Amino acid sequence: MSSTIGTKFSSKWGDLIVDLAVKAVRTVFMKDNNGNVEIDVKRYAKVEKIPGGVLRECKVLDGVMFNKDVTHPAMRREIVNPRIVLLDCPLEYKKGESMTNMEFTKEDDFKKALEMEETEVMRMCEHILRVKPDIVITEKGVSDIAQHYLLKKGNISCFRRIRKTDNNRVARVSGATVVNRPEELTEKDVGTDVGLYEVKKIGDDYFTFLTECKNPTACSILLRGASKDVLNEVERNLHDAMGVARNVLQNPKLVPGGGALEMELACRLNDKAQTVEGIHQWPYKALASALEVIPRTLAQNCGGDVVRMLTELRAKHAIPGPDNIKWGIDGNKAKIADMEAENIWDPVSVKL
Repeated sequence: MSSTIGTKFSSKWGDLIVDLAVKAVRTVFMKDNNGNVEIDVKRYAKVEKIPGGVLRECKVLDGVMFNKDVTHPAMRREIVNPRIVLLDCPLEYKKGESMTNMEFTKEDDFKKALEMEETEVMRMCEHILRVKPDIVITEKGVSDIAQHYLLKKGNISCFRRIRKTDNNRVARVSGATVVNRPEELTEKDVGTDVGLYEVKKIGDDYFTFLTECKNPTACSILLRGASKDVLNEVERNLHDAMGVARNVLQNPKLVPGGGALEMELACRLNDKAQTVEGIHQWPYKALASALEVIPRTLAQNCGGDVVRMLTELRAKHAIPGPDNIKWGIDGNKAKIADMEAENIWDPVSVKL
């Protein structure tokens, strides 16, 4: 993986990006009873870019974070071992889907209508309070009445209008189930795997952290940097490194990099072409010529003498043997080198 970002912007910070990528991919790694491996980096490893600070402050959280603050200033901003409830429904009075008319004939009819709305909201809150949660997170809105009722009755911290992707990540780290109706809440739907919940202000925004989780299968990667341009570049480098880490975990086998494998295959195909008569040898030679594009491109990119480097590399691979197969192009020094000695490797999965 070090060779993946060796020529990129973030290489000057050593193995920082490599360590982040490996930890993130190992966190989201899942294997079922049938041996099927799932590594969904895009969905369950969220990159959070916050300008300010230094790059050394980048880290992979043992949990998740999202850019939200509590809905009421009196709600708690730090809880140890919280009980978490996740909802996919609004905690407010549901308006009719079709046009609804209400006729008021007495002066207190409007007051009765408001009381009916409040009663409906309180009924939903009662179902939530039944499971005794510390935190309620919903993808929809939370009315002022619901906030007040949950705060006074259960001292509950609420978050509203969270993204569905963030809600799914919270479900993975907390062990909670996203529920569609408060009436359906049961004890097994409550998440208890989060060790620490806290709300912090970083820069101008408030961020909620759910960390110290037991066996998390999702994570947030916190990136800090001087400017947005630096953060965007580091994110691209991190994405490349996570792709390599995912490939290695799915198929943990490596081959020599630097165009060594392609040149070895090209030489063996040319040897095979010599044993075939007539026009049937041309497909072998055409494939060999196509494979040589990889080492040729590497030689061009590093600014070396392309013809001389390819000739030397071809001469090394001309003699079959376990030692000669490891010779490839070292892009930093613009010369051919032993890939094992230089520690330059490629995952097998990108070659198949």
